[in-house]
Amino acid sequence: MTRCPPARTVQRFGRGAARSKLLAVLMLLVGILSWAEPASANFQAFVDRLWVDAQKRGVPRSVFNAAFDGVRPDPEVLALTRKQPEFTSTSAQYITKRASDLRIEKGRLKAGELASLLKQIERRYGVDPYVVLSVWGNETNYGGFLGGHSVIQALATLSYGGYRADYFRKELLHALDILAQRHTDPKHMIGSWAGAMGHTQFMPSSFKAYAVDFDGDGRRDIWTNIADALGSTANYLKVHGWRPGEAWGYEVVLPQGFNSRSAPATATLGQWQAMGLRRANGQGFPRAGDVGRLLMPGGASGPVFLVLPNFRVIKRYNNSDNYALAVGHLADRVRGGGPFATPWPEDQLLSQAERKEIQALLGRLGYPIGTPDGKFGPQTRSAIRSFQEAKGLPASGNGSLAMLERLRTAY
Repeated sequence: MTRCPPARTVQRFGRGAARSKLLAVLMLLVGILSWAEPASANFQAFVDRLWVDAQKRGVPRSVFNAAFDGVRPDPEVLALTRKQPEFTSTSAQYITKRASDLRIEKGRLKAGELASLLKQIERRYGVDPYVVLSVWGNETNYGGFLGGHSVIQALATLSYGGYRADYFRKELLHALDILAQRHTDPKHMIGSWAGAMGHTQFMPSSFKAYAVDFDGDGRRDIWTNIADALGSTANYLKVHGWRPGEAWGYEVVLPQGFNSRSAPATATLGQWQAMGLRRANGQGFPRAGDVGRLLMPGGASGPVFLVLPNFRVIKRYNNSDNYALAVGHLADRVRGGGPFATPWPEDQLLSQAERKEIQALLGRLGYPIGTPDGKFGPQTRSAIRSFQEAKGLPASGNGSLAMLERLRTAY
């Protein structure tokens, strides 16, 4: 429920701002009510049509009724589909947050507590147990937050509300199949607003295809059974092509004058080494015949990686280079490895709002900057260098929080 701002907020922003904020709140409530008003009758019709298909799949009426007992469309779920993030995370922000010191520490504790289980999972599926642990850490902070939404309600809301309706209707039917098979019950079928479920966030269709009953109790319980959840994750990675004994990738250092544009798309690690690339930790590549590709998420001045086929397998879980880097790096840190040898460029740790503010302040000081957009292209970097030279600072062309404070003072 949205609350009106307290009196001190009204005083701080003035009557006009207060009225604008109140109007925005009222418009949001009107939007929710206008969507919800016809929902009671139309939603029941949606549920009735869904029952026809569920019955054909063998879902008992008692299971169906229990699943939809008290379920109504959730306006918050639809709002989340429209919510735009305040800024798009850079690789530096994304990975730094997901491989934080606290998450590393917690991962090491879990690795000790679950050492026997993780060894069993590795023996059965051949998947690096630290990567399995890292997926768990990245998805739900080792079970700290499973999503908080009823999966049935979330999927029904999305389908009924018209957001990728066919896809989420199919996922809803899969969720009903899971309930019919008694792997869990509606109360414990908790997940994200999009219906990703349990400790390692399986969509219902992925659950049916890849979840396993690791402890042999007759149920595939990824909500309350850690063995089933982590075993299911390892099985998912194995089925999608995990290569036992291979790493996900390595941080490397480029030789001076290296031209990444003329580099091959892929090459063996031995061939990359012959081109002058070296592991950032000073060690050699343990398997020179493994094939890798170059990945430079922070540009030539940030950490550089050679990523291997297992990196692509991790991306099957979430098709994002940043996600796969976060999983791989957190796994390495929990295993006992150190931070990246090459730090991220300082300006990549700034939010988009902070980058736009730097551009705006440079423009006000007379530096040619164009329209502030939060993207540091050649014009912005030239302006930054000019400002740095004028202030006697190292002319790197990179922004930083310290530089932002300087600009705020200068303006």
